[in-house]
Amino acid sequence: MKSFLVAYDIFNPKRLRKVKKIVYNFSTDGQKSAREVYLNSSLTKELVSQLLDILDDEDKLNIIQIKSKPILLGKAKTLEIKNEGIVIL
Repeated sequence: MKSFLVAYDIFNPKRLRKVKKIVYNFSTDGQKSAREVYLNSSLTKELVSQLLDILDDEDKLNIIQIKSKPILLGKAKTLEIKNEGIVIL
């Protein structure tokens, strides 16, 4: 599993609710329209497929792979992932 940041700016409130629901199903933590997700190849394809059904040309969505250890401030903490998908808090 790899760590990604999914950030979105959806213009239509109805589409926003749908995108938010999908992204939250994949996420572990985040703030409003930016969520941290852990994905393998098949989960990445599933997430993108679900989002493509909803997004419009005016919407913006970025999926950014986090390559190195992030800088954590405040109450933020890293999550330990074991066995391809079990998140240890």
